[in-house]
Amino acid sequence: MCASLSCNPVTYLHTSLFSNKTITPRVQVLVGVSADCASSRCSYKLVITTPVSEHDIHTNYAMSLSRQSSRQTASAVTVSSVALWLLFLIGSMAAEYSVQQLPSPLSHLGEGPVWDVDSQSLYYVDINGAAILRYDYAENKTYSAKIDGVDPISPIILVQGKPCQYVLGTGNKIVLVSWDGRSDKGTLVKTLYDLGESEKHVRFNDGKVDPQGRLYAGTMQLESLGDIMQQKEGKLYRFDGKAGGEFHLLKSGISISNGLTWPENTNKFYYIDSVALDIKEFDVLENGDLQNETVLYDLRVDGKNPGYVADGMTHDNDGNLYVATWGGSKLLKINPKSKKIEQEIAIPAKQVTSASFGGPQMDELFVTTAHIGNQDAPAGALFKVTGLGARGKPMDKMILKD
Repeated sequence: MCASLSCNPVTYLHTSLFSNKTITPRVQVLVGVSADCASSRCSYKLVITTPVSEHDIHTNYAMSLSRQSSRQTASAVTVSSVALWLLFLIGSMAAEYSVQQLPSPLSHLGEGPVWDVDSQSLYYVDINGAAILRYDYAENKTYSAKIDGVDPISPIILVQGKPCQYVLGTGNKIVLVSWDGRSDKGTLVKTLYDLGESEKHVRFNDGKVDPQGRLYAGTMQLESLGDIMQQKEGKLYRFDGKAGGEFHLLKSGISISNGLTWPENTNKFYYIDSVALDIKEFDVLENGDLQNETVLYDLRVDGKNPGYVADGMTHDNDGNLYVATWGGSKLLKINPKSKKIEQEIAIPAKQVTSASFGGPQMDELFVTTAHIGNQDAPAGALFKVTGLGARGKPMDKMILKD
């Protein structure tokens, strides 16, 4: 576990160990650890000046670690976690940014991060853990709460003018809850919409609010009913915010409704059905309906599955998309104009679920992950990426109509 390393930061510096003598790569990893992984502040920093191969980093990381063994010990869990972190940055273009693990519980299925400017906090959910969470930026602390009868939970939506109320998806319902952001219990206020008996086999997954304050949310088949990758029971809806009001069906035949975002001043909507292995682009009509569906970016490599699927998504002020990869240990920065990947941002967890810009200057990227099966920490942790040279905008809040 993390506690098997010294609490003092440990530096592994690779400068001349690599078998390819024609390059002089520099990879630096700083790992700061406290005794309790669940609440630790593990910090990872990578500086890559020259691309190197995966084989080199496997071999030489082990060599470097063995040289340190006389002074400290490291468990297989920690070695695996740091090696995973190293692997996915190697081979990418020269880059410098920092990824920090924030103090938070390890989520079973962390999802739906949304930055609240007013409270300078990041809200997100643990879908399978049936928890809503708030990372307080000033305190560098994460608060978590459960709500009786609300399980699972996804997404979490901020409400305009109601700082202690949130819209949640739970099963096939959209509900309004109240939470003070600190206690371990929230309160169910009312059900805003129920998809009904015909949709009992699905649950809400990802959802966000558009610039007009309308909720867009999609569904997927319940995991308990079979292989979610082999079905198309999901749908994408728009909800204009009136309790008991109409849910507008925008798209059906979806496997896993996931990432969605609206870059400013483009009249475009970008959307992910994970199983489709692509990012789709739509034109948005004034009433919120979608038209002119096209594939912006296909994730397949030579027509084959890349080994991961797209999950959650956000965008920066330049309109670039940041796509989380479930099974890929990274975020993809995609330029919609060139339709190319401009950057890969490695995260030391295999299941990267979503991202949101935040922080006082809106230039820090918060990233949620999942902890599936017997995966090692820091899988399921909340991370913060700095040094990207990009900014986002505050998330829009839902306008609820009485």
